Amino acid sequence: MTKSLANFLTEIDRPDDREINLSKAALYIAQIEDPNLDVDRYLQALADMSADLAQRIPADRYPLKVIQVINEYLYTELGFYGNEADYYNPCNSFLNEVIDRRTGIPITLAIIYLHLAKAIDFPMVGIGMPGHFLIRPNFANAGIFVDVFDRGEILFVEDCRQKLMKIYQQDIPFLPPEILQPVSNRQILQRILHNLQANYLHQPDFNRALAIKHWLDKIEPAQ
Repeated sequence: MTKSLANFLTEIDRPDDREINLSKAALYIAQIEDPNLDVDRYLQALADMSADLAQRIPADRYPLKVIQVINEYLYTELGFYGNEADYYNPCNSFLNEVIDRRTGIPITLAIIYLHLAKAIDFPMVGIGMPGHFLIRPNFANAGIFVDVFDRGEILFVEDCRQKLMKIYQQDIPFLPPEILQPVSNRQILQRILHNLQANYLHQPDFNRALAIKHWLDKIEPAQ
């Protein structure tokens, strides 16, 4: 077992799923590609972002206002954006690459957004909608979702349905409630690994795909 996999398993093996440090675990995944990756360097980069953002949060912490401030900081000041042009590049699934290149796919951009939100005590959760990962504020009857891939666009349930219809190119009369339910941190990390595996199989790069399968076998129950 590699050191990065051992560290990853230690990080996700916590009694309370919300205690899992998503950013740290995602950086361990990135060590699959770069075993010498300095995890602490990128955690510090995220800590610096969090400190900068905290200075911009207004005293009036109305949720939509807080989201607006995060969006302004992340997408306008720092220049993060969704990588539509090269969506299936494996680099989009490696958190260090996303931080360095300022671009990624919905789930890795979501990890950065969730990290910043947690740091300013504005809890948010991941929403594992099929084909497109979203986040939302973690309080009862929030009613809104955030599309981190589209510069933090605010969505309502009907907007989510429209996005799914566009992705799958078919009519979707209604959204089953479970589609918009929060997912665990562990599920978020599993989804990153599945994305990577699909990317490598598409290339095809069977050696790297097999390495990802080894990680998945360690965290998913046998079928």
